[in-house]
Amino acid sequence: MDKSILRQAQQLQSKIAKLQEELGNVTVEASSGGDAVKVIMDGHQKIHSVEISPEVVESNDVELLQDLIMAAVNEAVTKSQELASKHLSSLTGGLNIPGLF
Repeated sequence: MDKSILRQAQQLQSKIAKLQEELGNVTVEASSGGDAVKVIMDGHQKIHSVEISPEVVESNDVELLQDLIMAAVNEAVTKSQELASKHLSSLTGGLNIPGLF
């Protein structure tokens, strides 16, 4: 095997590891219901916080609260995935390499 290809693969692996570490330090925020529920998530799709407006809780509408939480979490996941994809494409030059994230 050509040593230059192996070296390039090792460099890419190192850059990807660094990128994955950086994604853990970057957060996205998503909300639903006019900011009634806010979710902050990092680039690894780990939730850091959930804020729920007291007005939503006081309404005693459990189904509404569940829907708002689900919508905010789903939006945060989408934003986090887009963030990871954007960062990854800067490394791969836009090539879509399956299995990296």
